[in-house]
Amino acid sequence: MSEATSGKVIQPGGTIGILGGGQLGRMLTLAGRNMGYRFVTLDPTEDAPCGQVADQIQANFDDVEAARRLAARSDVITYEFENVDANVTNILMEESYVPQGSHLLYTTQHRLREKRAIEAAGVPVAPYAEITSEADLREAAERFGTPCVLKTATGGYDGKGQWVLRSLDEVHEAYETLSRAKTELVLEQFIHFDKELSVIAARSPRGEVKAFPAAENIHVHNILHESIVPARIPVPVQKAAEELAIRIAESLGVIGLIAVELFLTKDGQLYVNELAPRPHNSGHYTMEACRTSQFEQHVRAICNLPLGSTELITPVVMVNLLGEHIAPLHDRLAEPGFLENEDLGVSAKLHLYGKKEAKEKRKMGHFNLLTDDVAKALTWIEQTGIWESK
Repeated sequence: MSEATSGKVIQPGGTIGILGGGQLGRMLTLAGRNMGYRFVTLDPTEDAPCGQVADQIQANFDDVEAARRLAARSDVITYEFENVDANVTNILMEESYVPQGSHLLYTTQHRLREKRAIEAAGVPVAPYAEITSEADLREAAERFGTPCVLKTATGGYDGKGQWVLRSLDEVHEAYETLSRAKTELVLEQFIHFDKELSVIAARSPRGEVKAFPAAENIHVHNILHESIVPARIPVPVQKAAEELAIRIAESLGVIGLIAVELFLTKDGQLYVNELAPRPHNSGHYTMEACRTSQFEQHVRAICNLPLGSTELITPVVMVNLLGEHIAPLHDRLAEPGFLENEDLGVSAKLHLYGKKEAKEKRKMGHFNLLTDDVAKALTWIEQTGIWESK
């Protein structure tokens, strides 16, 4: 068999196991069920979002016996978050089929390894330094200048596990605080970016690789608020960002999806910030706005089916719904003209994740706002009042 068609194919009717039962697993399951696949998820949360639409094994992620049960029921296994226990990963790889492998997880679970892998792909990252002592931190902070960002090498999401040093006076407190995590630390030079971007790329065992259109991302309190597509950047920059994501996917031997988060500076330079080897919040816009959603594409990739078209059908803005937005959403949801605003020309597609409790800053769902002009969707967001207290 030629390299272009090599690799195991998982046919529809097979069972896809998902390590993790959150909203990414839920949306992956909904997309894959339309293609004829069955799903089972492992997650410790009772009635997890993914467990509402898939069979669920309720157990902790480090439960070896539960991992064996997942392996026994699955024709192929994927994951919806990076911090997978190494022992569980090894068991799944021995007893089932995990085309994504463990090496990519090993790389992306650790910021220093990740940055070195990105550099090896010939892609620029922000200047950084490994920090093993307070003296290291002070020297690097003096060299980079402030502000700069201290991060734990493992763990952390939505702004957790990091400290923005705004002066050298913070060095002692920042080091004392983050060193309690008992993991390596990394200091990054602060990039004075003009835009934050992301690109979702997919690669299959047969070597086929495709990238979705670059998204322009707006964060509030270190949590993604909006993804705007097409990104409001020159077309050559969009293409360059997509080419970087493809280069990383090929260099790292990715199977499935990889999300590449980037900074764009005012002088047009692109720097990779982080990677995520899974479906990503900033790719949710693909669900209605692209020929193929990121979730269908991930299923296609891990099952070694031909990848779908990533063409953008319509401009779109994805806006996240956090816990504090659910009550004002319910107040507006039944209003005529709310979801289909003919005056603005915006069609709002709602996705809620089935989480029981609406906690503040917790992601509960999102809207995909379909329009002929992203400015109209941004106006819709402002006019609804749901996100006034962002």
